[in-house]
Amino acid sequence: MEDARIVQLYWERNEQAISATADKYGAYCASIARNILGDPEDVEECVSDTYLRAWNAIPPHRPQILPAFLGRITRNLALNRYRHSRADKRGGGRLPAVLEELSFVTGGEDAEQALDRREVVDAVNSFLAGLPARKRTIFLCRYWYLDSIAEIGARFGMTEGSVSVTLSRLRRKLRDHLLERGIDV
Repeated sequence: MEDARIVQLYWERNEQAISATADKYGAYCASIARNILGDPEDVEECVSDTYLRAWNAIPPHRPQILPAFLGRITRNLALNRYRHSRADKRGGGRLPAVLEELSFVTGGEDAEQALDRREVVDAVNSFLAGLPARKRTIFLCRYWYLDSIAEIGARFGMTEGSVSVTLSRLRRKLRDHLLERGIDV
């Protein structure tokens, strides 16, 4: 089913919207949640919560790009669930490793707080806009979708070492980009 039709079902308050969303984007949302949470039960709950949030948000919001809309909801829900489980001394997933890799951005702050700052977000967006499509996608796979190095390597036909070197160089370029814009790292 086309995305515009799925969104229209939400607007009509037709419950088929949820099943259509699950059929088309369930695996996508589960992949995002799995990369953050790791626990299958938490992933399943997070994906279910994504459908509920979409149901409550549409209307009044009419997303232009449905997968990005759903991905953002899933990611935010998964991060919130991760923070909650980490506070309870449980945890899991890939988030700690990814946050460690980007720790230079934080300037000593908590990584989630630093990445929420508008100036940092704008600078990162401008950095990403200046990258070639392949490198931008590799960066996003690791730091937005939290894909493992092995998964990125398999997707792009690269060795894990090559992916690691590429990400290291991209982080260095991002660091330089932030410094050029007066953002302390």
